[in-house]
Amino acid sequence: MNQLLFVSFCALLGFSNAAVLSSSRIVGGFQIDIAEVPHQISLQLRGQHFCGGSIISPRWVLTAAHCTEGNLDPKAYTIRAGSTDRTKGGVVLKVKSVNPHPEYNTENINYDFSLLELAESIGFSRSIVAVDLPEVDESLDDGSMCTVSGWGDTKNYQESNMLLRAINVPSYNQEQCAEALASTGTVTEQMICAGYAAGGKDSCQGDSGGPLVSDGKLFGVVSWGRGCALPNLPGVYARVSSVREWIRKVAEV
Repeated sequence: MNQLLFVSFCALLGFSNAAVLSSSRIVGGFQIDIAEVPHQISLQLRGQHFCGGSIISPRWVLTAAHCTEGNLDPKAYTIRAGSTDRTKGGVVLKVKSVNPHPEYNTENINYDFSLLELAESIGFSRSIVAVDLPEVDESLDDGSMCTVSGWGDTKNYQESNMLLRAINVPSYNQEQCAEALASTGTVTEQMICAGYAAGGKDSCQGDSGGPLVSDGKLFGVVSWGRGCALPNLPGVYARVSSVREWIRKVAEV
């Protein structure tokens, strides 16, 4: 699993065992206004963006467990919502509790989910809206178009990641994804893949925890991958429908 890991922003700021995986940024995408993806939030540590997340109700945000790994102190985090710029605008809210999935596995990044309870309810507006969730075990047909958004690395110095960016990518056949990534990690039933065989478009560092949305529903959470936007190496996302009952139990959503 070593080739999955890189020195994360979280680790640099003092997390004991945190690591963000390599498919966590927007590469080959386009700038987008927050009003087009109003569920998107910036998860911040000491005022600095390091992961994404999705609003699922006025009091709850869903992100990746590897984003909160090593630091479950809610006081360490804030979220910025309702802004295209990750450094200003919108609203900034404190976090009341951090709830990683109890089966999260740091070795194979399985069950890569963390629910953040907000200290106060967030007011919905044109630029702040909860995203719909899929039903239990609801699946995507291969080739279904999905939107991924975030403030992560663009791999292009001419494309700033200060402003929100997005890509549209198709869901990827599960068996083909598992085979393509077999030398890197295990693609489990709690994961879903998306991307182009030709590469060129992907999420990347800094997008971790962010949304993979198809037909208005949050089907995935940006999780891991090998490199970014490489041919025949799709991005891997935590499959939201596989933990739908856990979300309902913890967040009552």
